[in-house]
Amino acid sequence: MSLLRIRELVRKEFIELFRDKKNRPLLIIAPLVQILVFGYVLNFDIKNIRVAVFDQANTIESREFIDAFRGNGYFNLVAYPKSDLELDSLILNKKADLGISLAPDMSDKIRKGQTSDVQILVDGATSNMAFIRISYTMTILDEYNRLMMKKLYPMDMKYGEIDARIRQWYNPNINSRNFFVPGIVAFLIMLLSLILTSIAVIREKEAGTMEQVIVTPIRPAEFIIGKTVPYIIIALVQMVFILLFAKYWFSVPMAGSALLLFGAALLFLLSTLGVGLFISTISSTQQQAMMTTFFVILPFFMLSGFVFPIDNMPVFVQWITYLNPLRYFLVIIRGVFLKGVGLTVLWEQFAALAILGAVLFMGATMRFRKTLD
Repeated sequence: MSLLRIRELVRKEFIELFRDKKNRPLLIIAPLVQILVFGYVLNFDIKNIRVAVFDQANTIESREFIDAFRGNGYFNLVAYPKSDLELDSLILNKKADLGISLAPDMSDKIRKGQTSDVQILVDGATSNMAFIRISYTMTILDEYNRLMMKKLYPMDMKYGEIDARIRQWYNPNINSRNFFVPGIVAFLIMLLSLILTSIAVIREKEAGTMEQVIVTPIRPAEFIIGKTVPYIIIALVQMVFILLFAKYWFSVPMAGSALLLFGAALLFLLSTLGVGLFISTISSTQQQAMMTTFFVILPFFMLSGFVFPIDNMPVFVQWITYLNPLRYFLVIIRGVFLKGVGLTVLWEQFAALAILGAVLFMGATMRFRKTLD
């Protein structure tokens, strides 16, 4: 294997990449724009739940109940409908996220020590958001019930109880951005490396330079290495910028070792570059390569645990996820960012990435032939 031939091929690849003005925004601006968009859009934190209240009781108790929602930072009272039909219409037309209907006899039942029903209407079209809104509402309701018990029965009631002292480790404020942004870093590295390498060999064929490569003494392994090294360098440089953006723009804490993270990134790039090169060897045109790449990216994303927990998937799908390198890299990058863990904890993910990367990259290398077919 000649290092000189590999070096010259790397230099040629860099010249071709940056000579094309269309590639410059893709290599420099696109990653920053994507992390900004994804970082702000992918967020499960709910801070402005629009509430419509139909108060049929109009008593001190009902107003105290409404004030409990008004004084909470998560709810915003936006409407006071005069009928159940108007309340339903507000939720149907998405002018309110939550509807509350208080019965006319609410206060009478409370004063008699009876249970009073409160109707809570939630838009269930987005099930995950509905679940969170219901959870917040039940928290307010429980707090209101405790206050009413103290008001109705002011005597000192002592009894045995269990007091939960909850502590959130690794993400104390349960900020979903701290969970998503490291995943976005992994996803962008995969996206860019797959797209760039999937058209690497095709570009040579379409530009008519493949004939020149065929007549040279360069070996297939040298050609593959020379084609992939530039994209490894570009991906690592982009990773540095994206990590700095995640840390200093989104204030995502990085508790672990950056060197360990870069080592994992190299193993991860072996897999993504191997898949990209394999796509490049089986495609005839750049358009075909791009379409195949996006067909591969979606399963990688859906089966990685980026948004949807793998444990919630069917068992046979969970087995398929073991073939997804993004699954392992997400565990590593979140472990390094949030938990500060090292190789003693993440060695299984590193081993899986090394095996997948070696198999995929060697498979792509063996698939490549110095022919025009």
